[in-house]
Amino acid sequence: MGRMVVGAHYGLKDWMAQRITAVLMAIYAVVIFVAVLCGAASSHEAWLAFMRGGLVRVISFLFILSLGYHAWVGVRDIWMDYIKQTSVRIVLHVLTLLMLIGCAGWAIQIIWRL
Repeated sequence: MGRMVVGAHYGLKDWMAQRITAVLMAIYAVVIFVAVLCGAASSHEAWLAFMRGGLVRVISFLFILSLGYHAWVGVRDIWMDYIKQTSVRIVLHVLTLLMLIGCAGWAIQIIWRL
């Protein structure tokens, strides 16, 4: 008889998603680091001018989405691995999602408000 595999099958897809989001976040960190080295943070006005650029807003938006998804996969896996009671785990999943969505929305609002 064949082995029946059950479950959500997150495995490879989420492993790849975490690696891709990590690469996107690393690229963003390098871009910001280089910008700071080149004087983008030499004054408050220079930093605002840099952050108001359309491309910077887009890559910042992608960074925020990547960070949120990366965090969701990691924390969700922690809850699934260590919280055995289903009702508690679901509550923690919902609270985590609400917190991550709220933080992402707040960060996006800050970036697009500049």
